Amino acid sequence: MRTISSFTINHDILDVGMYTSRIDGDVVTYDIRMKKPNAGEYLDDNGLHTFEHLFATFARNSKYSEGVVYVGPMGCRTGFYLLVRDSVTPKDAISLVYDAMRFIADYEGEIPGSAKRECGNYAAHDLVAAKKYAGDMLPVLETWTTEKLAYPE
Repeated sequence: MRTISSFTINHDILDVGMYTSRIDGDVVTYDIRMKKPNAGEYLDDNGLHTFEHLFATFARNSKYSEGVVYVGPMGCRTGFYLLVRDSVTPKDAISLVYDAMRFIADYEGEIPGSAKRECGNYAAHDLVAAKKYAGDMLPVLETWTTEKLAYPE
């Protein structure tokens, strides 16, 4: 079998940040790397779950909603993927992710989609952890530029 592209990235030198993972036709996949790979600290399941609900809700209600294809966690629990149509420019994508982090870091209230009838694992949420993850990313993304979207080599 062919090695998929995300497994060709050198995770030994990858750090926290936002990267263009791949472009497939008009869909751009962004790698929102929230934890340094293989460094021993990962997003915990409940915090990651809550973060996903908040990130997806924000992105799909933003001014870029028509261009948002998918928001979801990485299986390795070091971050998230954001898939958008190419109508969302790289600069816009950075802005969307930064604004989502601010929204999550400041969020108070009921977690969207967390009722039993709405979620397949409704009891597994941690708003405090999700807010911390977002808060940790704000200073990273504050000065992020389109030039930094390339993976390190």
